[in-house]
Amino acid sequence: MLTYEDCLDMCDLSQDEIYAIAEHEHIDRLQAVATAEFLTHCEGGERKIRRMIIDDIRRARMHGHKEHERELKRAFTHFVKTHPNHSRAAH
Repeated sequence: MLTYEDCLDMCDLSQDEIYAIAEHEHIDRLQAVATAEFLTHCEGGERKIRRMIIDDIRRARMHGHKEHERELKRAFTHFVKTHPNHSRAAH
């Protein structure tokens, strides 16, 4: 049987990025791994992940959750570094 850690190891995103997706979509972390795996392999999916993390950062800031905002910013920075070709905003 596969564990969450096994699934995370097969995914292209970090645990913090997975947590950001789970938070944004209101799903558990295993569902977030599946969502991340799907999005990282479909057209425009990485831009959607980028937008999710940005939305989470804004929500944390709005609610005054400074430490959580910092965690999300670190996840965002990692995402941009590891997905540089798809992390620019689509305007």
